[in-house]
Amino acid sequence: MIKETPNPPKPASTFPYGDYAPEKLKEAADRAMDHYLKPDNSEPEPKPSVQLFTVSDNVDTETLLANLNETLASANAVLSDLLFDLDGSRRHVALGVAQMIELGTLLANKALDRVELRT
Repeated sequence: MIKETPNPPKPASTFPYGDYAPEKLKEAADRAMDHYLKPDNSEPEPKPSVQLFTVSDNVDTETLLANLNETLASANAVLSDLLFDLDGSRRHVALGVAQMIELGTLLANKALDRVELRT
C-alpha cells in the first residue's frame, strides 16, 4: 500500500543543550538536588553573638559568685563616693540603691559559703 503523505521528519533532540555527556549532566543534577534537598548532617555554624560582653560557659559557680561579689563592692564604692555630692531626695534614692547593692552582696556571700569547693 502506498502512503499518500510522507513520514514526518525525525524530530530533533528534545534536550535543549545539545548532545552533552549524560553522565556529567546527571552528576550536576544530583549535586543541585542534594544542595537543596539533602539534609545537612554537619554541625551548624555558631551564630555570631550580638552581646558586647559574655560570660564563658566553662567558669565554675564559685568564680562567678566571687566576681559578682567584687562587682557589687565596686558599685557600692562608686555610689558611696557619689552620695557625698547629693542632697535631698536624690540622696535618698542613691541610699536606696546602695542598700540594694549591699543586700545583693549579702546574698552573694551566702551563696559563696554554700558552694562546695573543688579541689
